[in-house]
Amino acid sequence: MIPANFAYHSPSTVQEAVALLAELGDEARALAGGHSLIPMMKLRLSAPEALVDLSRIAALKGVREEGAEIVIGAMTTQHQLLQDPILAAKLPLIPETSAVIADPQIRYRGTLGGNVANGDPGNDMPAVMMTLDATYVLAGPNGERSVQAREFYQGAYFTAAEDGEILTTVRVPTPPAGAGFAYEKLKRKVGDYATAAAAVQLTMSAGTVATITIGLTNVSETPLLAEDAMAILAGSRLEPEIVDRAVKAAEAITNPASDGRGPAEYRTAMAGVMLRRALARAAARAQG
Repeated sequence: MIPANFAYHSPSTVQEAVALLAELGDEARALAGGHSLIPMMKLRLSAPEALVDLSRIAALKGVREEGAEIVIGAMTTQHQLLQDPILAAKLPLIPETSAVIADPQIRYRGTLGGNVANGDPGNDMPAVMMTLDATYVLAGPNGERSVQAREFYQGAYFTAAEDGEILTTVRVPTPPAGAGFAYEKLKRKVGDYATAAAAVQLTMSAGTVATITIGLTNVSETPLLAEDAMAILAGSRLEPEIVDRAVKAAEAITNPASDGRGPAEYRTAMAGVMLRRALARAAARAQG
């Protein structure tokens, strides 16, 4: 189908984009990669009167180090995340996740900001950002503010972003050297959303889990931080009975819908399977 008519704006600065969104009001939408918004417009499920395209804003692109953080522009594409040497060396969980998002054509256009900002529970990066304890920087009519990724997601397609705000930057603490990581994703076919997925980042000390974070994708209305499972695993040597308890705790917080990917019970069980696999790979990669 063809979208309804809309006006198109292509600002070159964040300030110009924010001003346009304020001027155009509720009927305007910011456009990142477009892989969520444009299909909705084609189906006439969304009919904004104006689009504000962020793709020409150079300040929203690229990866850099700032002190103890890695700073990623919201308009950095998944393909660029895959190729970036800083991420490969310091935050490999991000390119590992980018590699299983959709397909190469979509990764050339789809952006990190678009993936994390719209509150789609099926997107892969939100749970990863919660696992990495990322912070989102938002720009709006009242200036800039920061929101923790763990506080950002409030419901399906409902986030802490306020009217007229755009996500400009993702800031991630640099993990300790030797941290183990993994993102395990079950999907029906290339390009599909996850049936269930799990992200893990951990550090080890003398064979014991020193720190651990776990995020779950597409098994609730929001990405999930598996805090009870994290508490069970912290200080353990990943003994089988401890892992079993942690997996059950993670499964207990899921609430997936029954859909074409399977009944809810199956998707919950697959979240547990993905967590087991992610734990094993992360632990194998960890040093210490």
